[in-house]
Amino acid sequence: QLQLVESGGGLVQPGGSLRLSCAASGFTLHYYAIGWFRQAPGKEREGVSCISRSNSIYADSVKGRFTISRDIAENTVYLQMNSLKSEDTAVYYCAAERLYGLCALSMPYSYWGQGTQVTVSS
Repeated sequence: QLQLVESGGGLVQPGGSLRLSCAASGFTLHYYAIGWFRQAPGKEREGVSCISRSNSIYADSVKGRFTISRDIAENTVYLQMNSLKSEDTAVYYCAAERLYGLCALSMPYSYWGQGTQVTVSS
């Protein structure tokens, strides 16, 4: 059974850092794209970043502050978030889709985790 479990969220002050993890089970990351998405209260879900065997991309709002990476051996994708701002506050979700090419934030993702809360506040 394919499963994604996010962790690493929490409360952090503006300017601080967090690293989110997306642990995958039931499938091998090598053949899948993983996307990170977030949803703030009262707002639509937005794509943050995605990674595949061919590329990684970022939303303009996080470019230069967030870094996505994957550890094939650990079957885990990470999202390193630096210089956090209050507007980064949201529930962050990771999602997976079988893919051999370039990932995109606009493509459909079939599998989703349960989410982890990130709160940036002083």
